[in-house]
Amino acid sequence: MKAGKSHRTKPESVQVIKQRRDGVLKALVQGVPYIQFLGIQFDRRGDELTAILPFAEKLIGNPVLPALHGGATAAFLEVSAIIELSWAMLWDDVESGKIKIDALSDGKMPSLPRTIGFTVDYLRTGLPRDAYARAIVTRSGRRYASVHVEAWQDNRQRPIAQATGRFMMPIHKR
Repeated sequence: MKAGKSHRTKPESVQVIKQRRDGVLKALVQGVPYIQFLGIQFDRRGDELTAILPFAEKLIGNPVLPALHGGATAAFLEVSAIIELSWAMLWDDVESGKIKIDALSDGKMPSLPRTIGFTVDYLRTGLPRDAYARAIVTRSGRRYASVHVEAWQDNRQRPIAQATGRFMMPIHKR
């Protein structure tokens, strides 16, 4: 190396970073069988996640109306909160490349936050159609986190339910 010139490593391509982000999110979601049972999917745009609950007949609680089952709605909100909290918790390690997708795929999933308390407000009837949710981490510490989540269907300004969750954070070994 010539004097005055520094050696810099070439930054990773956007495609490599995008693949790592998508791979980690996929591993998180596939690591929870109940997410598969409900059919919940996640759309990622940068660091923002939108949960999607595609409509399925098994989600109907009242066939007379028909309306989504309150338990399915609550589970959708709770899953959305846990995945958002986990995603936020892992973001720095995903970005730096410390998390290896291969390791996650081999079952070496990080521990997920555990629910301490979860309060749901049902605001209007969930209709027989797709639902969407977004969660916001309102407090995150080493031991405890709080998350607010809202679910809607056709119009985000008219949520069908909202929830506040309190979670015990997993212990991380660094």
